[in-house]
Amino acid sequence: MKKKILLIEDDPFLIEIYTTKFKKEGFLIKSVKDGSFAIKEIKKFQPDVLLLDIVLPSVNGWEILRTIKNDKNLCKIKVVVLSNLGEIADVKKAVNLGAEKYLIKSHYPPTEVVREVMTLFNNNKKTNK
Repeated sequence: MKKKILLIEDDPFLIEIYTTKFKKEGFLIKSVKDGSFAIKEIKKFQPDVLLLDIVLPSVNGWEILRTIKNDKNLCKIKVVVLSNLGEIADVKKAVNLGAEKYLIKSHYPPTEVVREVMTLFNNNKKTNK
């Protein structure tokens, strides 16, 4: 069964790039451009990993992260924050709210982002043995 990725990102160019890269690696990927639709889509799609931008229209990534980590039905979803915000305080905030990883877009080309997400699944296999 294909692993499912939900990308919450408002930049159409980045959506296209990440969608192409993840599909090439065998993932099933969907995207949401507006934070206000994110929770509804998370509940419907039930992704294995959420790739979450912080700066979004309507509802920001902090609120989305807080909401899913406080929901007993969604809290097991792995969250990778993918943002241009690069302050130490932002990274700490994301980790404290429950994100598995924090990737700064300018530091991680799309191929590296895919690799980082794949490590989440590889680490899972090792701990589940």
